[in-house]
Amino acid sequence: MDSLVDIAQKVLSIEAQSIEGLKTRINENFLKAVEIIHNAKGRVVITGIGKSGLIGRKIAATLASTGTPSFFMHPAEASHGDLGMVTEDDVVIAISNSGETEEVLRLLPFMKYFNMKVIAITGNPQSTLARQADTFLDVSVKEEACPFGFIPTASTTATLAMGDALAAALIMRNGFKKEDFAFFHPGGSLGKKMLTKVKDLMHVGDELPVVYPQTLMLDAILEISSKRLGVVVIVDENKRILGIITDGDVRRGVQRWGKELFELKASDVMTVNPKTINEEELAAAALSIMQKYSITTLVVPASNGTLKGLIHIHDILKKGIF
Repeated sequence: MDSLVDIAQKVLSIEAQSIEGLKTRINENFLKAVEIIHNAKGRVVITGIGKSGLIGRKIAATLASTGTPSFFMHPAEASHGDLGMVTEDDVVIAISNSGETEEVLRLLPFMKYFNMKVIAITGNPQSTLARQADTFLDVSVKEEACPFGFIPTASTTATLAMGDALAAALIMRNGFKKEDFAFFHPGGSLGKKMLTKVKDLMHVGDELPVVYPQTLMLDAILEISSKRLGVVVIVDENKRILGIITDGDVRRGVQRWGKELFELKASDVMTVNPKTINEEELAAAALSIMQKYSITTLVVPASNGTLKGLIHIHDILKKGIF
């Protein structure tokens, strides 16, 4: 068992060293690759076969999700019709550790014919692919991390890391922001945080628990119970917000007044100036306010101070915003 642990630790060490070795190769070739992609009128087409192809798919996905339109094209399928997806405005990133992969090299004449820019990612700077590309990124490694020394491990890790470095540089070069990332990930947790607004989750209309200042507390409590939001909002005859009563206020009222609580008016118990939030604010901002003040509900006023909605912490959590 100790030998297995040693092998696993050696793999991690070799792969870490392979990535560390890439730092010195972030040079003019890398900067040229960034500029080629940044200035491209079309998309980034990534191609590669085998393990390189699998890494290429991930790089394409990362670029696409960070604002650089990209897709993966299998080089063998490209030779049988998929080249029809490519335009002369596109940029090609060709991945081959040896730089001599036949299926990839077969595509070069087509790319040259249309004067397409080609960026090579290869472990062999002297290869055919590197020499014919407009620029190349060197991902060569001293050794593979597998026990046999030839299974693609450290080389694929280095290629993946170089792809991430390229994507990160393009994020800055393109002025891509966190909000843009959220836009491309509406189903993810960040997307939900950055795109979901209070107005998307708040309760409105007949769902709102509302009473007037002169309403007896017994009726106010029934309103809290029937609307199941744990609160009731007190408004005047023009629906302007006057205060709020929570189920916590009711419990504390019972301790303070006993049965007499039910004979009091809502105005006797309400908390004036309740915490509010604008409907255009992010739901994540509403959650932050709730957590800060240890409350579960925020009142959403209209521009004229009348009651427009309520947002409850459960509405936010059910949406997957944490």
